[in-house]
Amino acid sequence: MVVERFAVRSAVSLVAACAAGVAFAVVMAVVWAGWAPVREVDQAISDGVTRWVGGSEVLVAAFGGITRLGDTATLTGVTALAVAWLLLRRRPWVAAHVVVTALGGGLLGVVVKELVERLRPLVDVEVAGAPGWSFPSGHTLGATVTYGVLLLVFASVRPARRVVTALVVAIVVVVGFTRVALGVHYATDVLGGWLLGLVWLALTTEVFRRWRRDEGMPEVPLSRGLAPEAADDLRPVSGRRVDVPADLPLVVARLLVAWGLLLGALFALGSWLTAAGPDVPPAWDRAVVEWFAERRVPAWDAVMDRVGTFSGTGPVIGAAVVVCVLALATTRSWRPVLLVVLGLLGEVTLFLLTTAIIDRARPAAKLPGDLPPTSSFPSGHVAASLVLGTAVALLVWRGTGGWWRWPVVATALVIPVAVAAQRLYSGVHYPTDLAGSFLLALPWITVVAMTTINGHGAANSGTRAATDSVTGTAARG
Repeated sequence: MVVERFAVRSAVSLVAACAAGVAFAVVMAVVWAGWAPVREVDQAISDGVTRWVGGSEVLVAAFGGITRLGDTATLTGVTALAVAWLLLRRRPWVAAHVVVTALGGGLLGVVVKELVERLRPLVDVEVAGAPGWSFPSGHTLGATVTYGVLLLVFASVRPARRVVTALVVAIVVVVGFTRVALGVHYATDVLGGWLLGLVWLALTTEVFRRWRRDEGMPEVPLSRGLAPEAADDLRPVSGRRVDVPADLPLVVARLLVAWGLLLGALFALGSWLTAAGPDVPPAWDRAVVEWFAERRVPAWDAVMDRVGTFSGTGPVIGAAVVVCVLALATTRSWRPVLLVVLGLLGEVTLFLLTTAIIDRARPAAKLPGDLPPTSSFPSGHVAASLVLGTAVALLVWRGTGGWWRWPVVATALVIPVAVAAQRLYSGVHYPTDLAGSFLLALPWITVVAMTTINGHGAANSGTRAATDSVTGTAARG
């Protein structure tokens, strides 16, 4: 009975893959030939959707943000994180399959674009622009292949499988819709991206499953994932239950008290600095900013501008995600993730409340350029880099023993210094603003670290045991 059910599912999968291949060939032929009825429907859809989206700045911004889930940078980052996770869990062959599938899908899209050479849509209401040829949609193809292969890999982890599947399908569908809504692709471009992505996924999946059979591994339904024997290694943590400390109310109370004391200290320092007025800094404070302003040169301007770009909100969030994923893959514990998340959450709330209450004016000697709407005290860039850098230093120092931890820890601690130098050089903060950032970040991340990764000896030993168990999976890889 089991064999018959497996055979039926395999036949259905083969038929579905063949149907997707035939459908893509038909769509490609129709687009290549420029068949008038399809071209007219394509144009009508593009005109209607862009006219609707172009009338709302909110929709344009929302679709512009969502469509980034399918751009090259995002997909590359997601793939790199997944590969790092698989390598840390000692699953190199699965990691190689992910790389080949994702990279091959991107190259396949480029080849088909050059063959068809379809121009981008010309619409009545221009919403956005994009370079290159139109068919198939690269964002749609990339999203289908990348998120699809990761879904197949992690399908062996049973908890939340349905939720993750629904989320992946929603992302792939919505990314495709945004390409039409932004006026950079026709509907058939998106349809072609979906179909070509499914065909490529089917081909690479079959190759991987044949390799498994050649290695003597049992055949299993695809619903159990590409590598069901790796389910325990792919699961985020070693246990199925989250270790909740018995004194959780006391832990929360400590964090809230520390947060409140820091807010009071920041308010006191900010009030003293603005006692003469929000735009009247102490003389020595202004003198330091002017000293930096007098020594600006174009070469250093370019360097500091790059430092400022990489220390903004987006890069910090991206770096935090990377740290959390790598720490979770290495330790199989949620405590490092709590350290980073609670650290940044407390930093952001303290920063936003303080800057809104104090409302200190920025220095007059600041370089021209876009600045966040927040006031000068304290520096959010410096505070965020301090929290994240200190968290990384603590996790690497505690969790590793190799020589390489020294340069990693040094880099994590030097970055906040470079960010502080950039804020002073650019004239967007006073030295006392940076002092406020240190007062905010260092005590807060210390309290969070003592509560999360230092608060329970048993948890620490459990984390070390989990790390040892990950190392021990090398024989199974």
